[in-house]
Amino acid sequence: MNSSTIAAEGLDTYPLMPTYGLPPVQFVRGSGTELFDRDGKRYLDFLCGLAVTSLGHSHPAVAEALAEQARTLLHVSNLYETVPGLEVAETINRLQGGGGQVFFCNSGAESLEGAIKLARKNGGRGKHVVVSALRSFHGRTLATLHATGQPEKHETFQPLPEGFRHVPFNDFGALEAAIDPSCAAVLLEVVQGEGGVNIGDGEYLRQVRQLCDERDMLLMFDEVQTGFARTGEWFAWQHHFDSTGEIRPDVVTMAKALGNGVPIGALWAKREVAAAFEPGDHATTYGGQPLATSAARAVLRVMEAIDAPNLARASGDELMGKLLEVPNVVDTRGLGLLIAAEIDTEAVGMTGPEIALGCLEAGLVVNGISPTAIRFAPPLTVSSEEIDEAIDKLSAVLGAR
Repeated sequence: MNSSTIAAEGLDTYPLMPTYGLPPVQFVRGSGTELFDRDGKRYLDFLCGLAVTSLGHSHPAVAEALAEQARTLLHVSNLYETVPGLEVAETINRLQGGGGQVFFCNSGAESLEGAIKLARKNGGRGKHVVVSALRSFHGRTLATLHATGQPEKHETFQPLPEGFRHVPFNDFGALEAAIDPSCAAVLLEVVQGEGGVNIGDGEYLRQVRQLCDERDMLLMFDEVQTGFARTGEWFAWQHHFDSTGEIRPDVVTMAKALGNGVPIGALWAKREVAAAFEPGDHATTYGGQPLATSAARAVLRVMEAIDAPNLARASGDELMGKLLEVPNVVDTRGLGLLIAAEIDTEAVGMTGPEIALGCLEAGLVVNGISPTAIRFAPPLTVSSEEIDEAIDKLSAVLGAR
């Protein structure tokens, strides 16, 4: 079934559940920043599967690692140790600054589920509440959905698990007022990706760190989208790190770019926090299996070899600067290569999602994250020529009406 057939016949005959609506295109091949549909049309991918394929599509090192591991060992369960899993855990711990331990899972939502359970086990009975920010996004499972600070997504699935509160982002007074002895943790995205590429203020984050220390709560950062060099540091919290380590988190969740498209997630926690988990407290059958960790090992080796954070910073500065030269782009925000462009949608006669669809038709993959904004998350290896081509396509779309 191709995209034309789907559009003609609708969801009644489509074999997949309607959770994403009708797909506008069917992709069959990718290389680097390029995607190709079933008709051979070429697209520039400036979304990376939602900040996943940070080394681009079909990276040869990742492909070779997968092929070699598939011929060697696919699965033994977490009752046993494997070479790639141990190496990836050691690398993640090193990139976090050391002193911690890692739990592997299969997705970002699962890493958040693990973090929530760890916070509750660490806090003890009666100290279980997790406080998160409005406009945050932490997943689609029942617990992570309630942790997500978007009440409009909650109502359909009530009753949701108890133990979650939401306060405005970057508002320390509101956060402090929401804390009581039942609170086990504060959960924040340093940059809210799905919420609109909203950046956490450094002083706010330092105040939160201090509050968590004073009230014996965990500070947990959701780096599912921002981790692994996306924002110009290995993890977004490191933009605010200084010699005193003022805002170093207790727990960090991650996924997406870790496997460059191979499903894998991870939960990192300081060793003394991770010690709250005992054998049997948490588990997942496929977490950390050799195929996924072999892909992650290849990804991390390449990222370190190319100095991925520096690439993200340089290309992000270039992309943001050129976006501001596009007619009807009124503002940009972001860190590294996680960027939102605010559009004068009245002038162009299209909303953010409609602009994203127009870009897709023009051969540029982005997404509309609000009625007035679109998001860019190209590969960290994106070239200046590809940035220029993307700018040309966007300019044509915004000038079309």
